[in-house]
Amino acid sequence: MQIEEGTKYQISQGVQGNFNSAESLTVIAYNGITVQFTLGEGKGHGSMPIEHLSYLLKKSNLTQIPNKRAFLNMDNSDEQIV
Repeated sequence: MQIEEGTKYQISQGVQGNFNSAESLTVIAYNGITVQFTLGEGKGHGSMPIEHLSYLLKKSNLTQIPNKRAFLNMDNSDEQIV
C-alpha cells in the first residue's frame, strides 16, 4: 500500500459516524508511522496509526478515490466500448 500526501478516500456510510459524518478523508501528512488527514466538507481533521488505516482499507470502510490525473493517464487505447 502506497500512502502519499493528497491521497483522497471515500468513507463508507457504516463508519461515517466515526468521522463527523464526513464523506471523504484526504491525507495531508505521512511519516511512516501515522497519517494526518482532513475530513471533507470542512468537518475536521485528525491522525491515526498506519495500521488502523490499513485495517479500514482492508475492511472496505475506506475506498481510494483516484485522482483526475491518474484517471486521464490510464491507457484505454486497447479497449473500445461498443
